[in-house]
Amino acid sequence: MDQENIYIEISKLIALKLNGDLESHAEKQLNDWLEESEENRQIYSRIISEGWYQSNLAEYEKFEIEEGWDRVRSKVKTKNKLIPLWSNVWKYAAAAIIVLGLGFVFKDRLFNASIDQDVIPVIVDTKPIEPGTDKATLTLEDGSKVALEKGNTFKANNVNSNGEKIVYEASKQKKKAPVYNYLTVPRGGQFFIELSDGTQVWLNSESELKYPKAFVEGETREVELVYGEAYFDVSPSTKHNGAKFRVVNRSQEIEVLGTEFNVKAYKDETNIYTTLVEGKVVVDNGTSKQSLTPSEQYNLNIETNSFTVAKVNVKKEVSWKEGIFSFIDMPLKDIMKVISRWYDVDVVFENKNLESVEFVGVLDKKQSIEDILSIIKSTSINDYVIDNKTLILK
Repeated sequence: MDQENIYIEISKLIALKLNGDLESHAEKQLNDWLEESEENRQIYSRIISEGWYQSNLAEYEKFEIEEGWDRVRSKVKTKNKLIPLWSNVWKYAAAAIIVLGLGFVFKDRLFNASIDQDVIPVIVDTKPIEPGTDKATLTLEDGSKVALEKGNTFKANNVNSNGEKIVYEASKQKKKAPVYNYLTVPRGGQFFIELSDGTQVWLNSESELKYPKAFVEGETREVELVYGEAYFDVSPSTKHNGAKFRVVNRSQEIEVLGTEFNVKAYKDETNIYTTLVEGKVVVDNGTSKQSLTPSEQYNLNIETNSFTVAKVNVKKEVSWKEGIFSFIDMPLKDIMKVISRWYDVDVVFENKNLESVEFVGVLDKKQSIEDILSIIKSTSINDYVIDNKTLILK
């Protein structure tokens, strides 16, 4: 494949990735391209970093490829001397651009322009801060702990792990007290688990899930999100003789029949967010019950036990599961909580006024922390220092 066609294909893959529609085999193709050279990684970073100046949320949320193509085509009419009109190039580049909030940009800028060299911030400790990886600790019913990470395999009874995910084989437990395991994901980690009923759960950094090794036949299937964030794809009750599925945490219960939803309940936050992707759930905060429809988010303030329900951009809320940070008009204080969990760093605001500064951007979770900070630095902060495992914003 010649270089031009490679860029066509890469534009397509980046567009699909940022839109959350990239399948596993295609993601491998993109990752292989990134591994080929530093130049490829710089090109990718440039495409990402060109998109941080969009402040119009309505424009930012336009993901349709055809709409993107129409916008780019209208722009090219007055600038067509710069490039030939390869429709596929622009169709997919436009999709990536609209996801990033650029509006339009030309191939020469994306792939041929030199990479800008910024002033390098102070990095006191030379030990690199790596992005998070698949890792967790499994606590068995007898209290023993098993480290789960790439290169470590584990198998016992109805459970096995290849170090990147853990799967419980289908089994039913007769009428007796269930046996519980815990899966704990540290800062700098993420993990996938498939429960014995086929329910799939993605756990974000700094999260813990309590669940039975096998569900009691005929009874409500219940798990506890002890803290943190998790995305649930629940096996429907029709496959389990009508048995409902329930997720509990410190301040609420979520009852489902078979659906997909996201719950964010971190220990250091005063709000719990339940976002419904598809299906139907009922959230019970102890004093009232509220049903949700797709794209609705239930926001519970645990200090006042009051709640609100609002329509949200679901793709933004669950983008972490697809390897993407999506920040829309989000204050740096909240953004840095996300960054600190994924990169396992402590964040200090030397200038407290920065905490409320808002930022808009789509970031790849595989990017280095320096790349992400340079993007934020271009719009929101003056400088930063990395000292051991502490990030100081100035």
